[in-house]
Amino acid sequence: MLAHGQARADGEAIDPLPVVRLFTPDAHAIWLLTALDPADADTAYGLIDLGIGMPELGHIKLSDLASIVGPRKQPVRRDRYFQAVRPLSEYLRQAQENGSVLD
Repeated sequence: MLAHGQARADGEAIDPLPVVRLFTPDAHAIWLLTALDPADADTAYGLIDLGIGMPELGHIKLSDLASIVGPRKQPVRRDRYFQAVRPLSEYLRQAQENGSVLD
């Protein structure tokens, strides 16, 4: 994620596979992250789906994710079995067509 973050910071046009999928087990929020800001190592970039039908690309602080819990007080978790099968732009396109991230 740091290498992708450095490439973005250098102004390179990249469309990498997501590196990590985070989710709330008791809500419908999903983050497909591709890059980590090399300047602070806390700001991640990727596809953000908060479960309200408006997935979009954006930035999130990892420290903020640590404080998010769902309605049953379950924290954000990493999907250890996630393996990206397409670039971030394709995940975004499909999520916008369907209103949410599908995998």
